[in-house]
Amino acid sequence: MAWMTTAEGWAALLTLTVMEIVLGIDNIIFIAIVAGKLPPGLRERARRTGLFLAMFIRIGLLMSIVWVMSLTRPLMTMFGMELSGRSLILAGGGLFLIFKSTREIHENLEGEAPEQDVRRAVSFTGVIVQILILDIVFSLDSVITAVGMAEFVSIMVAAIVIAVCTMLFASTSIAEFVERHPTVKMLALAFLLLIGLSLIAEGFGQHVPKGYIYFAMAFSVFVETINLRVRSKAKPVHLHRSLPDE
Repeated sequence: MAWMTTAEGWAALLTLTVMEIVLGIDNIIFIAIVAGKLPPGLRERARRTGLFLAMFIRIGLLMSIVWVMSLTRPLMTMFGMELSGRSLILAGGGLFLIFKSTREIHENLEGEAPEQDVRRAVSFTGVIVQILILDIVFSLDSVITAVGMAEFVSIMVAAIVIAVCTMLFASTSIAEFVERHPTVKMLALAFLLLIGLSLIAEGFGQHVPKGYIYFAMAFSVFVETINLRVRSKAKPVHLHRSLPDE
């Protein structure tokens, strides 16, 4: 813990914490949308469980850093490109995210009317499994980035814990806001499609700067915030729901 007595150590902690929070935004959005399919009494529990899983997965990956870094070694060659374990995990996670987001958009816009809705129940375990899959994908890239930015594992662990505590504090308000405004929910699903595509590109060696993605997300949210304020008195549309609110 010698880094605590140096300015460089605290600067690294601050930088990593901000990075973890920024990289965790897409995770929070996914957790909020998936947990929203559960009955109201289980949603908060699912969100907290998902974020705690993300924290323990990232810490676990840090503790097995040798294995994580070995995932960057080429495993196979496809279409002239060398693919590593990291590449396959990112591409697989991106495909899952695109599939899940597209299905969510379909269910919310093209599903049966509420009075005809006889969908199967969504289980708490099923939701947690989906969150766990994406936690692993998002955590892998986050940990590899953190290793390149900090010298001490204790700094990385502290940054992860602080970031998750911050996200826990904000997750409920973010989830409620997304559920309360259907257009924001559609934007969030569009963001997840964009992130899924970027993960696939990363998996196949085509780096997409995160700044472009986050700028697009921030600008879209800014425009939608203006729309919400201008049309605050208008009655919002209601998306189809997989489960009733009661």
